[in-house]
Amino acid sequence: MEMDFDVKVAAVGSDAFVVSLAGEADLHNAPEIERVLKELVARDARYGIVDLVDVGFVDSTVLGLLLRFQPRFRMRGGDIVLVSDDRRLLRTLEITGLDRIFRIEQRLGDAVSGAYVQRSGATA
Repeated sequence: MEMDFDVKVAAVGSDAFVVSLAGEADLHNAPEIERVLKELVARDARYGIVDLVDVGFVDSTVLGLLLRFQPRFRMRGGDIVLVSDDRRLLRTLEITGLDRIFRIEQRLGDAVSGAYVQRSGATA
């Protein structure tokens, strides 16, 4: 039985977007996630904040996809920021070393404000 999957995008600035995923982020949903990330790149986004709070499972296909897009955001002086408070996912990111590649926040508000601070050059 396949879980429902949903992806929503919201602009939180001219060059920062929140991509909210819900359900299981896996091989079957990777093309939709890739399409959204390509759209952000086409819109000259510097920050892609990927909200994984409502995701029950993330497979290696989706993690690889995020990893593949990270340099596109970094070339613009930005970042892909992952948002999750799921201990299992956080542990997976730690074990794989992805916690050293992505900025990870446990709350969406922290990710958005962090992107704002970095964009504006303000200090926290």
